[in-house]
Amino acid sequence: MNGVQIRSAERALSVGTWLIVCGAMLYSVLTVTPLMAAHTPARWGWTAPILPLVVDAAVVIVVRLDSVLARLGGHGGRWPMALRWMTGIMTLALNTADSALKKDLVGVAVHAVAPLLLIVTAETGLAYRRAITAAVTALEARQRAEREQAERATREQAEAARREAREQREHAAALAREQREHEARLSAEAAEREERRRREEREERTAAEAAERQERERRDREREQRERERERSEREAAERREQEARQRAERERREHVEREERAARERAALLERGPAVGKLPEGEARQVVAAAFEAELPVRAAAELCGWSVGWVSSRYAEHRTPGGGADQAIASG
Repeated sequence: MNGVQIRSAERALSVGTWLIVCGAMLYSVLTVTPLMAAHTPARWGWTAPILPLVVDAAVVIVVRLDSVLARLGGHGGRWPMALRWMTGIMTLALNTADSALKKDLVGVAVHAVAPLLLIVTAETGLAYRRAITAAVTALEARQRAEREQAERATREQAEAARREAREQREHAAALAREQREHEARLSAEAAEREERRRREEREERTAAEAAERQERERRDREREQRERERERSEREAAERREQEARQRAERERREHVEREERAARERAALLERGPAVGKLPEGEARQVVAAAFEAELPVRAAAELCGWSVGWVSSRYAEHRTPGGGADQAIASG
């Protein structure tokens, strides 16, 4: 068994012991407190838990100090043993007293389990710890002897290693001379290869720079050619737009002239009809008045041409004198 296993066993024993102690303490407090409360004056009933707590505190002290002494390989003498058995018997008596007074044998047996388990666990744990301490002491002595033996073997190995190292140094010195000569040859060859590599890199770099310069010049020529083509395209597009604008202006001018000529012909046709036999329809009369106004005829002459009154024609003349007035309406109705 190694140290790890021993420590694991000690931890298991300690954890188990304290679980049993804590459980027995809790069970003892819950069992003894009603008994103490029943045998304590009413005004001092709050002191009922004190006695089980005092007894359980003595149990904790005994278990803790016994574990420390056992681990150190010591022995406390008769008084620790007396305290251990006294606290165990007190715990047993207090836990079973209530059932014993009621002559309940089953209750006595049930309430005796925890105290008896606590007493036996304390004794057994003490024995286990002493046994573990003895085993640890023996293990440490064996490990100390093994370490001493290992140290002697190590010293012998170190002496043998020193002798071997001395022989190896002498052999290594001879090898080192040969190695230096070999490294000198290798260094010369490496320097020659490095020089050849640098020369090849310079040539490659020069060729790459030349290729890059040619590529840059080619891209510049292509960019200039694209710029010229773009400028020519823009110039041609501007010329097309200007030509289209001139054509559109010329077409609008011809259309305006044609409209003016058609309007003049229409006015001339309206004025050449002569005086109206009767009163013309209003739309036709408006057209005649508009034509007369454009020809700057007097109001009376326009009234004779359309057959309407001079006042009505005067009103239409007044509308024509207003910008955007009757002339546009008369032309639109025509």
